[in-house]
Amino acid sequence: MSAFRVTVPASTANLGPGFDAFGMALSLYDVVEVRVTDTGLKVEVIDAGAGEVEDVPTDESHLVVRAIRKTCEHLGVELPGLHLRCFNTIPHARGLGSSAAAVVSGVAAGYALAGREIDTFDALQLAAGFEGHADNAAASLLGGLVLAWCDGGEFHAERLTPHPSIRPVVAVPSVRSATATTRGLLPAAVPHADAAHNAGRAALAVHALTAKPELLLTATEDRLHQPYRAPAYPASTELVATLRAQGVAAAISGAGPTVLALTTAGILPPGAGVTDFDVLELPVDLTGVQVAAQ
Repeated sequence: MSAFRVTVPASTANLGPGFDAFGMALSLYDVVEVRVTDTGLKVEVIDAGAGEVEDVPTDESHLVVRAIRKTCEHLGVELPGLHLRCFNTIPHARGLGSSAAAVVSGVAAGYALAGREIDTFDALQLAAGFEGHADNAAASLLGGLVLAWCDGGEFHAERLTPHPSIRPVVAVPSVRSATATTRGLLPAAVPHADAAHNAGRAALAVHALTAKPELLLTATEDRLHQPYRAPAYPASTELVATLRAQGVAAAISGAGPTVLALTTAGILPPGAGVTDFDVLELPVDLTGVQVAAQ
C-alpha cells in the first residue's frame, strides 16, 4: 500500500498483581497516516488530545520511524521515502502504553509497506524487543486481555476476552512518571510471603477478569510492585486506596501514575477525590492494531 492509516489502542498493564504479565487494550487511540514518497522522511505530529506534541521528535529518532525501519529490515524490504502524520491521543508517561502503541503502529506499518499480513509472533518479538517486556505491546497488537511472558529470549502472549460487564475507568493526572525511574524503586528481592500472595492473586485475577468480575477487588491486590513505587506518585496511591476502600477494584496502571478502576458501572463513586485527575471511561478494545488503505 502506498498510503494507509494505522490505528492502535492504548493499554494498561499489571492490573494489580500481574506485574509484567497482564495487559489490556483500551479504547483510546493513536493514529498514524503513512504515505510513500520518492525519498526522504517527513514526520508531522498532530495533537489529537494528548497535549504533548512539543515533546515528540520529528526526525529519525521518532519511535514510530525506528519501529518501521526495524520491521522493514527484518522483512528484507528496502524502505522508501515516507511522510508520516501522527495523531497523538494517548498521553505520554502516564502508564497507558504510549511507547508500546507507537512501536506497534510502526511494526504494523512495516508489514503494510512490505505488502504482508502481520505475523503476530514475529511482530510481538519486534515490538516487545523495544521495551524488554510484552504486556503493553501484546495488548496493543492483539486487543482484549493478554497474558504475556518471555521464555528462552522469546516473547509470547495469549489473548483472552474479558468479561463483558467490565467497564474500565482511568483517572489520569497531569504529572508524569518514567518507567525507568519507577523500576528503579523496586527491590532486588521480596519476601516469600508477598511473592506467594501475588501468585495466588494473579491466578484469581484471570478468573475474575474473564468469568467472575465480583472477585476483582480481591483479585487485584498487589504486594509486589505498587507499595514500592508509592513514593513516586502519592496522589495516585491515595486514590487507589480510597477507591478500594469503597469497593472498587483499583490499581496503578502500568508504571503509573494513572489509576485504573475495573468497574461494572463505568463511573467512579462520589467522593473519590479525583479533582486533580482527568477521568475517562475507556471500554476494552477487542481488535488491537488495525491497518486500512487510504
